[in-house]
Amino acid sequence: AGLNVPRVAKTIDKLITECGSLAPADLPVEDLNTRLKRLTTMAKCVAFIKGSPQAPRCKFTRALMELFSTTEIEFSYFDILSDNDVREGLKTFGEWPTYPQVWLDGELVGGLDILKEMHENGELVTTLPVKQSLNTRLKNIINSHKIMLFMKGSPSEPRCGFSKTTVGILAEYNVEYKTFDILSDNEVRQGLKVYSDWPTYPQLYVDGELIGGLDIIREMHESGDLSDTLK
Repeated sequence: AGLNVPRVAKTIDKLITECGSLAPADLPVEDLNTRLKRLTTMAKCVAFIKGSPQAPRCKFTRALMELFSTTEIEFSYFDILSDNDVREGLKTFGEWPTYPQVWLDGELVGGLDILKEMHENGELVTTLPVKQSLNTRLKNIINSHKIMLFMKGSPSEPRCGFSKTTVGILAEYNVEYKTFDILSDNEVRQGLKVYSDWPTYPQLYVDGELIGGLDIIREMHESGDLSDTLK
């Protein structure tokens, strides 16, 4: 027997009448304050602006974006013109009646006048997150521990023979050291070759200074010099 389309349609109509249709209004709606809290913490620094950084839609937003560009502030943004609930609700939520608004770690910093004042006092770049150049990032990683090894994989799971041998040598000295898996970050992997003027991995650093790769590490190990270097 074939499908009785009229009967099926009639049954569906009956079910809709009895159960009601699921209209958008029936779906759970996120509480406005919950949404505002989520938006103000979606990044370390969040700017609520009119328009976008590339196309600001008011002079105050434009001035803030120019200030952030000059000081290389790292931030996310929300266009308040795209959502009136957010636009009106945030005024109450933050107890701040105008835009733009800048939030840091979920707390209101203020508007354009306060940001300008912070810039003039030299506080802006020390308070808000600043974009790091690759060299700055590499320097920070290198200096994040007295003994720093850039390798493929991890000490427990080295992913190349050279890294495995290096980890084995260091294990003999019972020293604490930190590692960075270059396979997890291609920018670091390629950038460090130029930064250190050393084309291969692993690379071992002590007190921020490059010691060398496996050949040098092995040579220092065999000569007894590595022990003094790692102290």
